[in-house]
Amino acid sequence: MEKWEMKSLRWLLLLVAVMVSMETERADAQLWTNFYKSSCPNVEAIVREAVTHKFKITLAATSALRLFFHDCIIQGCDASVMIANARGDAEKDAPDSLSLAGDGFDTVIRAKKAVEAQCPGVVSCADILAMAARDVVVLNGGPYFPVELGRRDGLTSQASVVSGNLPHPDSDFNSLVKFYGERRLTVKEMVALSGAHTVGFTHCAPLFSRIYDFNNTPGAVDPSMDPGLVRELHRVCPRNVDPAIAVNMDTFTPLVFDNLYYKNLIGGRGVFTSDQDLYSHSLSRPAVELFAANQTEFFQAFAVAMVRLGRFKVLTGTEGEIRRDCTTFN
Repeated sequence: MEKWEMKSLRWLLLLVAVMVSMETERADAQLWTNFYKSSCPNVEAIVREAVTHKFKITLAATSALRLFFHDCIIQGCDASVMIANARGDAEKDAPDSLSLAGDGFDTVIRAKKAVEAQCPGVVSCADILAMAARDVVVLNGGPYFPVELGRRDGLTSQASVVSGNLPHPDSDFNSLVKFYGERRLTVKEMVALSGAHTVGFTHCAPLFSRIYDFNNTPGAVDPSMDPGLVRELHRVCPRNVDPAIAVNMDTFTPLVFDNLYYKNLIGGRGVFTSDQDLYSHSLSRPAVELFAANQTEFFQAFAVAMVRLGRFKVLTGTEGEIRRDCTTFN
C-alpha cells in the first residue's frame, strides 16, 4: 500500500474522528470534501503527485504548510499570499512574510499548473494550497485528513494588512489566546497548530533577543531555555552571523512530523518564546502534556484544527475568482 492510504485501524479511527468534527461544525460557507467530484474528480491525486514530485526534489516543500497558515490567518484562506506584483506591496512583500520559503510558493504553482492542464479554470489556488499543506504533512509522516474544498481566490493582496495580524516568536500566552480566539480557535487548537513547528525552520534573527539580550539586558539569556539548546543556538547563530541563517524548529527530528515538539517544550527546548509559553502557562500545559504523551491525540487534534483554520473567512459561490495563475489576478 502507498503511504497515502489508511494503513491501520488507528488511522481509520483518526479519519472518522476528524470527519465527525467536520460534520458537527460545518463551515459557514459551502465547503465540502467532494466539491470537485464532477468538475475535476482527480484533483486530489493531481495535486498530490505534483507535491510529491517537489518533495522529492527538496524537503523544503514542507514550507507549503507555513504558507497555508500565513494565508488563512491574515485575511482568510483566499490565496492572497500567493500574489506577486511589480510594485512589491503584496502580502508576500510585507516584512513579516519575507521569511516564507520560495519552495512553498513553487510547490503550489507547480500543483496549479498540473491541475490547469486537466481542469482549466475550475480549481482555486486557495483550495490547491489547502491540499498541498495537508499533503506535505503526510509526506513528513503526519496524519492524513480530508480537506474541505470550494474556496474562491481573493481579489486583494496588500502588505499593509500583514502587520499585527501574525503571532510573533516573542508573543506571550495571552497575546496568542487573543489572536487565535479572534479566529474562532480554542486553546487546544492553538497548541495543536503550534505543533507544525515540529518540521521546518526559522532564521537566526528572531532568536537574538532571547539568547543574547533577554529583557533588553545585554548578554542575558531567557532562563526558561534548556542550557543545551542555548549552546546549540549560540553555535549556529553567533552575534554577527547573517540573520537569515536557517535554524531547525525541532533540533532532534526536524524532517519528521511527530510529537517531539511537545516533548521539547517540556524540556525547555522551545525555540520561540511563543512555543515555550505553551508549556509555561497553566491553561495550555495540559494540551502540551497530552500531545507529548500521545502522538495519536496530537495528530487528531492537529487535523481538526487544520480543518477549522481552513474555514476562516473563505470566499465561496460567486465571490472572488478562480485564478488562472496563482501569482496574479485574472
